[in-house]
Amino acid sequence: MLDSRTRHRVNSQDVEMAPGLVVELAAHGLVLFDDVTSADHLLRLARSIATIVPHRDSDASGVTTIADVGGQMRSGFAGFSACALNPHTDRSGIVNPPALLMMACGQPASTGGECVVIDGKAVYDDLAESHPKAAKALSAPRSVLFGGAAGYLGSIFAATGDRITISLRLDDLAQFSPDATRWLPVLRAAIDRHATMLRLNTGQGYVLDNHRWLHGRRAFAGQRVMYRIHGDPLHHLGITPGFLSARTLMPGSAT
Repeated sequence: MLDSRTRHRVNSQDVEMAPGLVVELAAHGLVLFDDVTSADHLLRLARSIATIVPHRDSDASGVTTIADVGGQMRSGFAGFSACALNPHTDRSGIVNPPALLMMACGQPASTGGECVVIDGKAVYDDLAESHPKAAKALSAPRSVLFGGAAGYLGSIFAATGDRITISLRLDDLAQFSPDATRWLPVLRAAIDRHATMLRLNTGQGYVLDNHRWLHGRRAFAGQRVMYRIHGDPLHHLGITPGFLSARTLMPGSAT
């Protein structure tokens, strides 16, 4: 669930907006903001907390404008349609996905288009408590191939030091092992239990830990425009991606 602690108001004239945002982001992995009314403003915010990571679809500065471009969408390009997007993390098909995702609304849809966010820590803790076999199966090395033949072979949940990270996509660019496939309905149910819908208006958006939070959207009608930036947190800020769990059920651990 989201509460007032996850909201940090960003004033478009406030050049010192980053410190408070960083504190909330480090604690919760997700911060909502207001008053970021342009791609350039989002870029200034991003540069204050992160090293920008370019994307296939971004411009030279690292900003991707996401809107419905019409026509038949190829695999991996569903974001540029008006359809719903399953909960996912970005860039799951590479070895080191960017740790931060920043999104701002340039223009809301006429109807629909709400963002959906899900805390991967809540999902993992839920599975570790109610379905420990599922948590282990979905953490098994080489249990999923993300991104097609040239993608990344790994797992949905992975241990990195004392932290756990999540990577996920649920489209035709993900291939799961038989054991992981068995538990996908349980995973989807847990995701649904912890999903929160965000209705974003112009200037509103979020920064999230892409190694902890899933995100998606509902289908929409109208000219919805979103600005997206990927990045890795600046080292001196003390933002550590992923999450800690009281119940770490990685393969080989005790139940």
